[in-house]
Amino acid sequence: MALDNIVVVLVGTLYGGNVGSTCRAMANMGIKELRLVNPRETIEWEDATRMACHATPILEARKHFTSLEDAVSDCVAVVGTTARQGLYRQHALSPREQAPKLLQLAEQGKVALVFGREDKGLLNDEVSLCSHLVQIPTDSEYSSLNLSQAVMVLCYELFATRNVYEPIQEKSELAPAQMRNRMFDMWRELLLHIGFMEEKKAEHMMAGINRIFSRGALTINDVNIMMGIVRQTYWAVDHDKHNRTAQREKKLAEQQEDQKSEEPSNA
Repeated sequence: MALDNIVVVLVGTLYGGNVGSTCRAMANMGIKELRLVNPRETIEWEDATRMACHATPILEARKHFTSLEDAVSDCVAVVGTTARQGLYRQHALSPREQAPKLLQLAEQGKVALVFGREDKGLLNDEVSLCSHLVQIPTDSEYSSLNLSQAVMVLCYELFATRNVYEPIQEKSELAPAQMRNRMFDMWRELLLHIGFMEEKKAEHMMAGINRIFSRGALTINDVNIMMGIVRQTYWAVDHDKHNRTAQREKKLAEQQEDQKSEEPSNA
């Protein structure tokens, strides 16, 4: 698999939290190999472990190097990330543009994704070691991304380009037209029954309701739920009417009893 040959290389990383977050981003996108080049000596590895969450196997398996040249020596392609313009950086492409080419190269050997320091990025001599450059499109007023965010963007584009993601399939089949029409008939009768609309305006109102329900595909389960709401509403309305009738009859009976008790006796 091409993603097995993708290697993330962090150069001169300052903060352990960013290393841990990078591991988590890599794990989300199926990339497993992390290499570090001269991270800060006082880096907080406890922060890295905490931010890695369940991606600690990637963190624990990391490899350390004293130079970028050594870190990428076995790679067939070295992809540098940069937010800056200038000499040696003009040919940078977006992650989406580079992703197909990088996956092709990863079929033949290891491909390094190289990310620079949080405060300075990659130096010019480090950029010169890169065979490809990537620049993540951002708003011109603030182009600097958090390190792990940049890792996530690039790893995501590689993952998405492979077209292996399978969305969760709806378990319920789509509702046929006959079932949908039955549901609309039930709603029409209900809305008339509760006084939401008048008969002369029903056609216009139902056209609007039909438009609302037509904005997405309705499954059999969806339609059953909507028809169940109609049935329950009928029950609630009729039950409420029954209760109110009973209360009125009870109150009337009490009033009649009070009147009888107030009538003078003939004795």
